[in-house]
Amino acid sequence: MKKLFTIGFFALSLVLNIKAQVKSPDEFLSYELGSHFTPHHKVADYFRQTAAAASKNVKLIDYGKTNEGRPLLVAVISSAENINRLEQIRKDNLTLASGAGSVDLTSQPAILWLSYNVHGNEANSTETAMKTLYNLASGTNLKANEWLKNTIVVIDPCLNPDGRDRYVNYFNSVVGEKPNSDPSSREHIEPWPGGRPNHYYFDLNRDWAWQTQIESKQRLALYNQWMPQVHVDFHEQSYNEPYYFAPAAEPVHQDITPWQKSFQVVVGKNNAKYFDEQGWQYFTKERFDLLYPSYGDTYPLYNGAVGMTYEQGGIRAGLSVVTNDGDTLTLKDRIAHHFTTSMSTLEVTSSNHNKLLSEYKKYFQEALNTPPGSYKSYVIKPDNLSRLKKLAELLTKNKIEFAYGGDKALRGYDYDTQKEVGFTLSRNDLIVNVLQPKAVLANVLLEPQTVVTDSNTYDITAWALPYVYGLKAYALKESIKGKYDVIDEAKPFSSNLDKPLAWLFGWGNSEDLQLLVALQKENIKVRQADQPFSVNGQDYPAGTLIVLRAENEKQIKDIKNKVVEISNHLNKPLQAISTGFVDKGKDFGSSVYPILKQPKIAVVSGNEVSSLAFGEVWYYLERNLGLMPNIINVKDINNLEISKINTLILPDGNYGNVIDEGLKNWISKGGKLILMEDAIESVLEKKGFDIKKKEAIVKKDDKPETSKLLFKDKDKDDYENAIPGAIYKVNLDASHPFAYGIGKSYYTLKTDRKIYAPLTKGWNVGQLSDKSLMAGIVGKKVREDLKTGLLIGVQDSGRGSIIYLANDPLFRNFWEGGKTLFGNILFCSY
Repeated sequence: MKKLFTIGFFALSLVLNIKAQVKSPDEFLSYELGSHFTPHHKVADYFRQTAAAASKNVKLIDYGKTNEGRPLLVAVISSAENINRLEQIRKDNLTLASGAGSVDLTSQPAILWLSYNVHGNEANSTETAMKTLYNLASGTNLKANEWLKNTIVVIDPCLNPDGRDRYVNYFNSVVGEKPNSDPSSREHIEPWPGGRPNHYYFDLNRDWAWQTQIESKQRLALYNQWMPQVHVDFHEQSYNEPYYFAPAAEPVHQDITPWQKSFQVVVGKNNAKYFDEQGWQYFTKERFDLLYPSYGDTYPLYNGAVGMTYEQGGIRAGLSVVTNDGDTLTLKDRIAHHFTTSMSTLEVTSSNHNKLLSEYKKYFQEALNTPPGSYKSYVIKPDNLSRLKKLAELLTKNKIEFAYGGDKALRGYDYDTQKEVGFTLSRNDLIVNVLQPKAVLANVLLEPQTVVTDSNTYDITAWALPYVYGLKAYALKESIKGKYDVIDEAKPFSSNLDKPLAWLFGWGNSEDLQLLVALQKENIKVRQADQPFSVNGQDYPAGTLIVLRAENEKQIKDIKNKVVEISNHLNKPLQAISTGFVDKGKDFGSSVYPILKQPKIAVVSGNEVSSLAFGEVWYYLERNLGLMPNIINVKDINNLEISKINTLILPDGNYGNVIDEGLKNWISKGGKLILMEDAIESVLEKKGFDIKKKEAIVKKDDKPETSKLLFKDKDKDDYENAIPGAIYKVNLDASHPFAYGIGKSYYTLKTDRKIYAPLTKGWNVGQLSDKSLMAGIVGKKVREDLKTGLLIGVQDSGRGSIIYLANDPLFRNFWEGGKTLFGNILFCSY
């Protein structure tokens, strides 16, 4: 008895000692949690202080920095015993995720990953993260102490620090001594661009698979080192909504397993138990589906975990807001709700850790032996070696295995013709065999058609990577493997002439655009071939870049060294030629080799502009091309000077009230105006803009239909008019400069039914046909609208031009094929 008392006293003393060291958020911040919004640096400081004070139970991992230099970090929390052998637990967990090897599951804890605040203005969850950390690290929550014996908890307190601080800094700068609960007060109305996106205005909850943004790249590298069994993504929705938690709504991707779906129900029921005790409202199985692969719930699901989204009402609710129901919702309320589901999920994960681990092991074993889907292999052709390499980079970031090459005759589903055809493997074909641990993710990203059971989806319904990268591809029902680990890059023809007539460079990918930018920054004149030609027995396509030595060395004496230096820096081999007398085509003195104008670019920002669309353009110009665009306000578009700005980009937005004669005069002097998506709607019927909407086809015998909608279905999508996001094949005028490096067709993502009549004057560069739909959900009425029409057009206007882009070629910056198109629009001579 005395011995038991001594052990109990020692345990109690240990708990009290930890409690004395670990400060609560209230103690550390010097204010009650929920009474203020906490800047990110204080959150990071609290996590560091707690990790130092409870080092036996907490390990802090710094995994990177944001664009604005804020730290990205996670805290790993568990029992002292588990933390002491944490690295071995992590390695054993990766062994399970490999589908091979032996691990003693009886001593292996489950891993629960809690991701807070991916959208910056959904700011409650980072406050919740501090409360959760304290309860797990302090030793004061006795139930949690037991749960942690079976569980490793990873807490990421803020996935989007830059966006969060944008919101928090604004709110803290306008809130009074007491918060104003009136939703019309300024503290509930964020200024553009809002806190939701990151520094470059990207939605990080759409970037898990694509990893275009610095936060996603660093987080997913860490995630793939841990591979949890359960992942929760904490969000906020409209403050007029109650709480949402899993199970999710339809559509649910067919590759999500029965176990993953059933465990969502188990977690949901446990959450409901605690919410019912408090009388808190909630809903499940509505609105938030499991299809698009780049969410914080679906990406973990396609990687073997049980992924879930939790949504608390509260976007822009500030510290207190009156809802439509007349209730007052406070930040403290929102923290309480997220904290409850955090702890509830930990409880369920701990009590089910054996089943979670056994199902996790089974998931990856089945991936190796009986992967899902109709296709066992995917072959992507090296039509464009640069884009193939970028696809390989994406697969590598997602730990999807692949190889290259072979010489076998095969049959497979042709993504372009949508038919079974014969083809032969070549040396640089990229081959993904889905008999691998990442089988599900590989299949989801590569399958030609995604099965969608419900049109009421939250995002796009098509994303097959061969379309995204604009590459020829085949899906095979037989299992094949590549022979080689790397691409075989043949050395291009090159010459070390001391005084060549010209240097030639290829065209058609991002590296070529970067090369052109670098040459122009050095004031080197670059010409482009508007027609194909042959010289010295070598064929060169339209689009080829030409640097003439003589015309450049008048201004740049060491032109050869400059060109060689830039070429080497960008790893772009130069091809020197000694004559302009071509074998085929036109000689170099012809007008078909115009000098490319150096673009001086302005991009419009502000309330009239979609912040996400603006961010795509900004990021592409600055981070992909190395250009520094001039960011201007909408009100300034009529006061441009052609000597300072020769290219103006209007991203998706509403500009109808600001376009006047000043902008038209600038175009007539040689300006290039690029209208993207709804920016086109702003110029319809305006003098000087020839674009017109395509008229809807009305059949003579069409009669108004009687509504068949039942009241019970009032919240469902109108399927006939739905187009959440589908892939279309755009037929290009291959002779136009916009098609250089692309060819006769281009795949685009269509997210609306807007389409235009072909121009009567100008160039109809990109059009749809009745066979253009390649993949994705499109309702019957929308299909009719999109059978034919214009998506890419060019109009002369004085010495300038107007470019109409009905679709976004830079969609979320992962649509690689569109980057070549947009580069052509920026740089080509037209």
